Amino acid sequence: MSVTLNHTIVPAADHREAAHFFASVMGLEELHPAGRNGHFAPVRVNNTLTLDFMTVTDPEGHHLAFDVDPATFDAILSRIRTAGIPYGNDPTQPDNSRIDHPLCPRGLFFQDETGNLYEVMSSA
Repeated sequence: MSVTLNHTIVPAADHREAAHFFASVMGLEELHPAGRNGHFAPVRVNNTLTLDFMTVTDPEGHHLAFDVDPATFDAILSRIRTAGIPYGNDPTQPDNSRIDHPLCPRGLFFQDETGNLYEVMSSA
């Protein structure tokens, strides 16, 4: 049997706001609230994975990295620029407006209000 990640919990100050922010930047689908009393705000990442945003007291940010194709990278970068969201090529400077990533031809980091650091990498 192969192992496939089904979902992971992403801590947030406001789970619905964080899920909406992430989904809108990445161009992904927000799903209906899940869990007891709708305490998860899931976002469909691909056929097998959802990120389930959950409101927690004093959330600590996580680092989540995504490989994307060049066209998807261009679309994400366009949405980030249109929305005025700071981005950068370095996790310690996610606001330097650069996409020359040290591990791939193009990549960027951006953060949500909780401090979750999202990394988007493209092979071209």
